[in-house]
Amino acid sequence: MESNAKLIEALLEKVSDYGVTSFELVKLKALDKTSDAASTFIPNLVVFIVVAVFTLFINLGIAFWLGDILGKIYFGFLVVAGFYGVIAIVVHFFLHKWLKKVIWNYIIRIVLK
Repeated sequence: MESNAKLIEALLEKVSDYGVTSFELVKLKALDKTSDAASTFIPNLVVFIVVAVFTLFINLGIAFWLGDILGKIYFGFLVVAGFYGVIAIVVHFFLHKWLKKVIWNYIIRIVLK
């Protein structure tokens, strides 16, 4: 009888160790996915910021240049704003679903990698 109790106790100890190990494995996998996603996201964010600043200054230059050509500075800004308004409408009505699918697939690929 004592032999069975020792076997059951050893079995329970192994089950407990298995549970702890499984939990640690889940934590490590979550950490791996999180760190992988963050390490992919942060460089992309830096590139996005640099491109955004570049685009801002290019647009300011174009707006001032067009304003100089058209005679009033604000005309140049209106033309540039109108251009981006047209692009926003086209993206919203024609490319919204496609763009959403591309971003969704990119996020899933990063997380499941």
